Amino acid sequence: MKMVFRWYGEGNDTVSLRQIKQIPGVEGIVWALHDVPAGEEWPMDKIMAYKEQADAHGFHLEVVESVNVHEDIKLGLPTRDVYIENYKKTIAKLAQVGAKTICYNFMPVFDWIRTDLFRALEDGSTAMFYDKAQVDLMDPEALVRMIADNPYFTMPGWEPERLRRLAPLFEAYKQVTEQDLWDNLQYFLEQIIPVAEQYDIRMAIHPDDPPWPIFGLPRIMTGPDNFRKLLKLVDSPYNGLTLCSGSLGSNPANDIPAMVREFAGRIPFAHIRNVRVYENGDFIETSHRAEDGTVDIVGIMRAYHEIGFTGYARPDHGRHIWDEQCRPGYGLYDRALGIMYLWGVWDAFQREKKERLQ
Repeated sequence: MKMVFRWYGEGNDTVSLRQIKQIPGVEGIVWALHDVPAGEEWPMDKIMAYKEQADAHGFHLEVVESVNVHEDIKLGLPTRDVYIENYKKTIAKLAQVGAKTICYNFMPVFDWIRTDLFRALEDGSTAMFYDKAQVDLMDPEALVRMIADNPYFTMPGWEPERLRRLAPLFEAYKQVTEQDLWDNLQYFLEQIIPVAEQYDIRMAIHPDDPPWPIFGLPRIMTGPDNFRKLLKLVDSPYNGLTLCSGSLGSNPANDIPAMVREFAGRIPFAHIRNVRVYENGDFIETSHRAEDGTVDIVGIMRAYHEIGFTGYARPDHGRHIWDEQCRPGYGLYDRALGIMYLWGVWDAFQREKKERLQ
């Protein structure tokens, strides 16, 4: 298992590379050019600027999250080919700085959804929260205003240019069925995977967050049946999954340790985090500790250990603790604690294995 840490870049993150360097076992940063709009080819000078910063602290740039997919590709519009060509050119450039995995998603309009960015937990920390009934009744414009007004930088999936196009995008997706979205994903992968193979970069799709339809928009990356379908669209080891335990775990029907074992060879990247799911469908993000949430983090780590996982893993959304002012879910302290918890569980399994072999 290769531990990495998501970083949003100088001037757009409260966490510094100097601080990340002090977290035991972190080898690389998970990065992206967040100021480049979806669909545009990434400029090489900006890519190299990230490489210089990473090199200065001894980090690799092997995991990119995300190279966002333009909405015209998801909608299947004639203009999609222009954006797919830009995506191919970006892949070629990323290979020059050692990229090995690209995380992306295929969620219409925006990706993750929460109704409260700073809901209080019993211990006084805060975390991102999802109120199911509120979302079911909410006008998406109201949710957009809540997210856009947060004071802690731009947030992936909620970029300003995307928010400005919200109304026409919702109108366009009225004509898109779930099968249409599958067809458009297949078209994208048939174009992209041969390029990924050429440059030895694995594509890893992220599950929908949460993994069910929102605001009448189709969502297709929701659980094991759909993952099986995805992997058959283009049957290549370069067509894989970013297995996110938090996104999938918000639906208790998802057996994540079973998914780890079933899709073992097709998981280049793992997001490992916990959520607490309530009977009414609400959920809140918690510490990574298994006992604090609903997700079987220890069972998930055991499954990764059993399959001999050598891919990349990162702690995902953390709480906001010790009065840290940070990007929602992406502070330093709780994610660092999460890494140490994950290493502790992993090291225990390593010890067990060593003792069995003696």
